[in-house]
Amino acid sequence: MQRISLKKSLVLLLTATIWGVAFVAQSVGMDYVGPFTFNAARSILGGLTLIPVIIIGERVKANRTGNGAEKGRVPCSREKDKKTLLQGGFWCGVMLFLGSSLQQLGIQYTSVGKAGFLTAMYIVLVPIVGIFFRKRVGLQNWIGVVLAVFGMYLLCIKPGEGGIQVGDLLLTACALAFTGHILVIDHFSPLVDGVKMSCIQFFVCAILSGIFMMILERPSVSAIFTAWLPIAYAGIMSSGVAYTLQIVAQKDMNPTVASLILSLESVISLLAGWVILHQVLSRRELLGCAIVFSAIILVQLPLSKSKN
Repeated sequence: MQRISLKKSLVLLLTATIWGVAFVAQSVGMDYVGPFTFNAARSILGGLTLIPVIIIGERVKANRTGNGAEKGRVPCSREKDKKTLLQGGFWCGVMLFLGSSLQQLGIQYTSVGKAGFLTAMYIVLVPIVGIFFRKRVGLQNWIGVVLAVFGMYLLCIKPGEGGIQVGDLLLTACALAFTGHILVIDHFSPLVDGVKMSCIQFFVCAILSGIFMMILERPSVSAIFTAWLPIAYAGIMSSGVAYTLQIVAQKDMNPTVASLILSLESVISLLAGWVILHQVLSRRELLGCAIVFSAIILVQLPLSKSKN
């Protein structure tokens, strides 16, 4: 059981790593297209990326069950499973649309540091909202949450960077949307095929983004092709690969622990800038990184006998 938990934690760490590097792609892509155009393009690409994976998976499953015949399954059960899958994919897509759109909009009106900090506040909101859904959060996890928030503050908020801006409110709403996304995944992932649900969520997000794109922006094919590289990374890796890994790895996992690991995207994005772009990190930022990593390690240690 401990080995499975470690494997899932490593998969979520890989997810956070892909998302952390994707901050660069999102920033570059916004130089050419609007936020809704960018999200629509990346979501379509993310959904298309998963279609071959689903087809191959279905063929493998068919071979294992004898030409696809699932013994002991009645039509009513299959219809119920399909309905649950569509519901899960729809609500995941809605939450993903809200979170990604609010994030793209908020980044334009506040500093990158504040954006990273406020987006990561789902690490606090997940256990708080989860209480209303009877999700137990042990003392060990609460300590990890407090440490992670403090580390994120040191990492993202620079001295003298005060005052509430429009972007801060948008990013706070973004954190709430991603909280809903994590909790929706926590509810539906044990019930349905994670890859299929991920594929549906991307097309739902693409449709919603496309509607706002046509109303609020003036998209052009040439601009989209100019931004093909950041869109390709965000669509294939950040969306198609990373969000699917999140759904698969988060299955039967404590959502508070999952949110803490996923919050490492902010840390990794800063470290990526340090290593790849040779950006200098202050002692304050390095201390923040160390505290966040300590919080993640803390919630993984079997210190408590309570079932978290």
